[in-house]
Amino acid sequence: MKSNHSMNGEDLGQMILKGLKQVKEGQFSVVYSPVTAARTKLGMTQEEFAKLLSVSVRTLQGWEQGLKQPAGAARSLIRVAVARPDVVREVLAA
Repeated sequence: MKSNHSMNGEDLGQMILKGLKQVKEGQFSVVYSPVTAARTKLGMTQEEFAKLLSVSVRTLQGWEQGLKQPAGAARSLIRVAVARPDVVREVLAA
């Protein structure tokens, strides 16, 4: 494959067509960030999870998109939520 710097329109078109064909044939996977995985396992909206972590929704979205990484207590809670969402739910219910 050519580098992005020397790619012409035809090469780009072929890459797009190949990608579309793979999607149509089910040859793809969705990769979630650990933050998205934690939120999903807890069944929370972005607004709810951001409130739980005491961060803005915009910050949470940045973490989910991989633009920035959580630190400190937020990172620890996210790890627990991924590994043991039942424990987080139990603590939240208390």
